[in-house]
Amino acid sequence: MATILEEYITKHPGSARRYEESTTIFPGGVTHDSRYAMPFPLFMTHGSGPRKWDVDGNEYIDYVSGHGALLLGHSHPEIAEAVSQQILRGTHLGASTDEELRWARAIKALIPSIEKLRFHSSGTEATLMAMRLSRAYTGKDKIIKLQDHFHGWHDYAMAGSDRAAPGIPLASWESMIIVPSGDLNAVEDALNSDSEIAALILEPTGAHYGQLPFDAPSYLKGLRDLTAQHGVVLIFDEVVTGFRASPGGAQVRYGINPDLTTMAKIVAGALPGGAVGGKAEIIDMIAHRGDPEWDNTHRVYHPGTFNGNPLTAVAGATCLEIIASQPINQQADAMGARLKVGINDIFGKMEMAGHAHGIASMIHVVMADCGCDRELCTMPHSQIKEATASPAVTALKRGLQNLGVDIMGRDAFLVSATHTEQEVDQTLAAFETTLAAIRDEGLA
Repeated sequence: MATILEEYITKHPGSARRYEESTTIFPGGVTHDSRYAMPFPLFMTHGSGPRKWDVDGNEYIDYVSGHGALLLGHSHPEIAEAVSQQILRGTHLGASTDEELRWARAIKALIPSIEKLRFHSSGTEATLMAMRLSRAYTGKDKIIKLQDHFHGWHDYAMAGSDRAAPGIPLASWESMIIVPSGDLNAVEDALNSDSEIAALILEPTGAHYGQLPFDAPSYLKGLRDLTAQHGVVLIFDEVVTGFRASPGGAQVRYGINPDLTTMAKIVAGALPGGAVGGKAEIIDMIAHRGDPEWDNTHRVYHPGTFNGNPLTAVAGATCLEIIASQPINQQADAMGARLKVGINDIFGKMEMAGHAHGIASMIHVVMADCGCDRELCTMPHSQIKEATASPAVTALKRGLQNLGVDIMGRDAFLVSATHTEQEVDQTLAAFETTLAAIRDEGLA
């Protein structure tokens, strides 16, 4: 009987051939770090709803969801129609447009904390701008960042990462203060010991959109209180959780208003795009005031060729208007809950170590036991990271792909509103078969 790896190689010859060429063109043979896989990654051709297809004609139930961007699934007909019409009208008009106003109104309608906003082209740009605005607004230089929290790949964001960072001058990190995630005392100590802190930035459900969670309701309230007391800007990075943790993101789910919010992915209707929004007085650090001295010395400079471009604007506005008017989150959350319960039942039935946890439509699998409530995992973060680095997790990814299921990274399911009970039940059957193969190969 073929192993998981042998079956993977047999089922995907077209991807293997393309990877040979891609290694001569792209570093590592891929265009995004998370797509790197050995012995080769899969090459996809198209997607529709909750499914996509590879170059060998294999069909997949998709939980990568465009790296979290596809809450409405692949090729949503209303977004496709809106974008198609806009292409004929112009992709870049080099001027302000009605489309950017519509997009901004759709964002503000869902996130009450956003008084004003500025568009960008990615989540990395958005977090960089949020930090810069905070520094300009407060006149202070330092930013508190939580250990392992991901805010893109710019120099400041890579501080306190779980990855090495060659090419980044250590001087870039002198203004970054790294504290343990979920530890309010550590934040309080940092604020009390340093008066030069401009802001604190975090993923509001925990590192990697909740893979390494904390007690969100109490922790976020504590952060809001501490930052307000010290005059520090609180930044929620809702690039993944925005419009997914709830229609208004994690901040609406937990009732906490940050000073600034960074957004990308869903906000742009799964096209390239991002935004920073929040208190008007902070966002207005970008505004021209007609005072040459102030504009030249205090104003935050912000160009960007594709900021608020009409193509992304109509995709983002259409997506957010659908979320605001239809039970999108309810459907995705319900299927996420069904998937999570089913995975935990399978682990129990097979008497194998592991569990699934997560909120809303973001489900994480850990190949280790835990007595948590399956919403907020209480395992020490070091143990979660150790479990996710095991060979069994790599085999889980490959085994599911062999059976027509593609997951985010190696251990996460990002559920869309187009997933139905049929897709979830098919996924659970594949999960059980894959776990049995992992056990048979002695990997767990």
